[in-house]
Amino acid sequence: MKFTFRLIIGIIILAAIIAWGIMTRLHDAEAAKDVTNRAAIPTVNVLKVDAGMAGEDVTLPGTVRPDHEAGLFARTNGYVKTWHTDIGARVRAGDLLAEIDTPDVEAQLHQAEADLKTAEANNAQAQITAERFQSVTNKEAVSKQEVDQAVNAASAAASAVASARANMDRLHEMAGFRRIVAPFDGVISARNTDNGALINAGSGAAPMELFHIVDARKLRVDIDVPESYAADITPDMVAELHFAEYPDRTFPAALARTADALNPSTRTLMVEFEMDNSNGELKSGGFTKAHLRFGSAGGNIHLPVNTLLFRDKTQVAVVDDQDRVQLKDITIGRDYGKAVEVLTGLQPGETVIVNPPDSLESGQQVNIAKAAAPTQK
Repeated sequence: MKFTFRLIIGIIILAAIIAWGIMTRLHDAEAAKDVTNRAAIPTVNVLKVDAGMAGEDVTLPGTVRPDHEAGLFARTNGYVKTWHTDIGARVRAGDLLAEIDTPDVEAQLHQAEADLKTAEANNAQAQITAERFQSVTNKEAVSKQEVDQAVNAASAAASAVASARANMDRLHEMAGFRRIVAPFDGVISARNTDNGALINAGSGAAPMELFHIVDARKLRVDIDVPESYAADITPDMVAELHFAEYPDRTFPAALARTADALNPSTRTLMVEFEMDNSNGELKSGGFTKAHLRFGSAGGNIHLPVNTLLFRDKTQVAVVDDQDRVQLKDITIGRDYGKAVEVLTGLQPGETVIVNPPDSLESGQQVNIAKAAAPTQK
């Protein structure tokens, strides 16, 4: 009996050991299977989509020009008799800048005056003759043809007087060009002549600029805006101008006008801003950096380029509340190099995968990394 009892106990213990071994192996197999399944789920970094700022700051180069600027040329031939203003001189409209000695024009003017007197005398005689011939026409003292000839001669003499007077007036105008005067208030920025210099106003040679005058009390700033920003130009836009000579200051300039058409060579829109310079702090002809603010009132979505998937369409991988992937088609606006503007396809608050694998598919389960990537700016 004792032997039989011991045998039964041994068999039970052996069966328990075998059962325990089988259960342990089954548990280990399930654990290994679970680890394998978990390892097959990719772990990804994500970021939250923000609406971004309501606008975007862009810095563009600008050229500073005076409000009025003109080169002054002579309209008559001669020699510079004397000049009265030099560079840096502030002048008023109508101020005398230089005088030109024009002996040829003066001689032509005297001749024109004499020709006018001759034409007037011939015209007076022709008018008297025509009146006399017309007065005796009814008495048949002269023929009809002689009367017509006298009347036509009187008309031609009157036209000759008008022609001579017009020529004299033209030469009077040419003589008036002996005086070079300022066309508007401003500063003489260049003087390119001196006493005794030959002035040739003819079309056969390039005219010489005698003076250059600028009115810089108001400045114009020309900026070429890229095509991608042209639609964001608004009438109330203000540019902040930065000049190298004033590193700690900014100067505001208001939008004055645009070309309203793109330059086909550069694909840019010419935009002109105006600013007050009545104190003369800034010099025209210089360079400035213009800070412009673009953007819509609703704000823009900006994403890093390493969130994009380039397949048949541009896509991003969005993760839902259950950590499942949904591929969304997006429309890209401006390209900023390291980031892009997203126009359609995403909403603020959605979670986007950073560096998504090319094998990623919609509906796929993913694990979210504990150390999430920082939100884009």
